[in-house]
Amino acid sequence: MTAPSQNAIDVRDFSISLAGRRILNSVSFSVRRGEAVTIVGPNGAGKTTLLKCLAGLLSGDSGEIQLDGQPLADYGRKRLARRMSYVPQADSQPVPFTVEQFVLMGRYPYLSPFSPVSREDREVAHQAMAATDTAQFAPRRLDTLSGGERQKVYLAAALAQAAEILLLDEPTTFLDYHHQEDICRLLRRSARSAGLTMISVTHDVNRAALESDRIVALRRGRVVFVGTPREIMRPEVLGEVYGCQFVLVEHPHSGMPMIVPQSPPEDLP
Repeated sequence: MTAPSQNAIDVRDFSISLAGRRILNSVSFSVRRGEAVTIVGPNGAGKTTLLKCLAGLLSGDSGEIQLDGQPLADYGRKRLARRMSYVPQADSQPVPFTVEQFVLMGRYPYLSPFSPVSREDREVAHQAMAATDTAQFAPRRLDTLSGGERQKVYLAAALAQAAEILLLDEPTTFLDYHHQEDICRLLRRSARSAGLTMISVTHDVNRAALESDRIVALRRGRVVFVGTPREIMRPEVLGEVYGCQFVLVEHPHSGMPMIVPQSPPEDLP
C-alpha cells in the first residue's frame, strides 16, 4: 500500500496564462502538513492568481497541483471543500446575505441537497462567529460592513467549513493594528488546536517573517525564493525579490530582522 504524502500540497512546474498573458511560469514548491507558508512578492507577481489556483478556482495551462498526493483536478467541489477553505480579500464584491447566513454557507460541504441546516451546523457557525468576534454582526448584511469587518466574517465562514487547509488572501490588509493582532492570534490558536495547514498571501513581509514557518517569494510569475523567514530577511535576498534596497533592524523580542523605512535623502526639505 502506498504511504500517504507527507505534503499537503505539491505544485509542480505549474503555469497559467490569463487574457493572453503568462501570469505564473513553471512554479514549483511544496507545503507540508501543519505548516504555515506565506507567499510574498511585488505587485503583479502572481500571488493572488497562485492562491486561486491552489483553491481550484482557476486551472493552469501546464504542470500540476496535487492535494494529499492526488491531482487537484480529481477532486469534486464538495470533497475539495472538506479539505480546503479559501478566504478572499475583503475588497471583493460582498454578497447580499446576512452575516449569519453567509457563515452558515461554510457548512455546505456537509449538507445533502435540499436538507435543512442542522442544530450542529448552527452551533459550529455560532462558535466560528464568537471566535472571530463577529457574532454581533449576525443579523446585518455583508454589504453594510467595513472591509475589516467583512474580512473577519470571511474568516468565520472558513472556520465553520472545518477544512484542514486554509488559504488566506491578504487576511489583515483592511484591519487596524489591534484587529491585525486579533486575527493573527486567532489563526495561531486555530492552527495549534486543529492542526491546520495555512497558506497566506501578503504584502507585509515583516508579518510574514513573524508568523510563517516558510516563505515563498514570487517575482514576475516565477519562484525566486523558498526558505525560512531568517533566510529571506536579508537585504540582498529582499533586493532580488523586490528590486529595491532595504534597511533592516533586529526585532527587540525575537531578534528577527525587520524592514524599517529608509530615511529621506538629506537634500530634501
